[in-house]
Amino acid sequence: MSSYIKKIHSDYLNISTSQMIEVDRLMIEEYHIELIQMMENAGRCLAILAKERFFNGDVEGKNIVVLAGTGGNGGGALVAARRLHNWGANVKVLVTAEEEKFTPIPFHQYKILKRMGVSIQLADKIKTIDTPDVVLDGIIGYSLKGNPRGLAAEMIHWANTQKVPIVALDTPTGLDLTSGTRYDTIIKANATLTLAMPKKGLFVEDFKTIVGELYVGDISVPNELYREKSLGLIPDNMFRYSDIIRLY
Repeated sequence: MSSYIKKIHSDYLNISTSQMIEVDRLMIEEYHIELIQMMENAGRCLAILAKERFFNGDVEGKNIVVLAGTGGNGGGALVAARRLHNWGANVKVLVTAEEEKFTPIPFHQYKILKRMGVSIQLADKIKTIDTPDVVLDGIIGYSLKGNPRGLAAEMIHWANTQKVPIVALDTPTGLDLTSGTRYDTIIKANATLTLAMPKKGLFVEDFKTIVGELYVGDISVPNELYREKSLGLIPDNMFRYSDIIRLY
């Protein structure tokens, strides 16, 4: 296994999405670790996972399609797109909405890619895209509310028909970890990189065929934060050997 990716037992402490929302709040409001920093770490881990797991450490000349929504999940995927482009991949980004619909920090990532000349298109062009070597799913994360529709649904249907590996960021789009709902329109991932700590819903047996291989990536949450009373967790330095670890 790559030196970037280690494996630990999958019975490691996991958290609910409500606890993860509290982690995000504490990161920003109490520890002053900004969303843009967390997003950068998430995207870096996603890019490394795709490179190491599916391309044996070298993406030079590989065709990678990045599917991005307008929120935080999409922003992490846009960071991964930048990294993969820098490493020599042919990256195409497809987005669910025009740039004015992006929230501010993901839009910051969007503007960087645009300045770099990376291909960014609205997802209504998705049927014109040639078959890639891998697809990254950054459409909707744990903010999912209901069955994906519109361009998000088109992206999901397209990705699932490509017969290439799909790597999902945080959770496959269409899997609602808050309610435990698996929607009809859902990404069928080969690998999922969840962030900071594994979410309880990802260990539900019926969901494992959707999640694929489960990894967790370090977004630099301090162990001291996990000791906050509002979380009720017992921290463990699980990233001491690697920024990315495999859970199953």
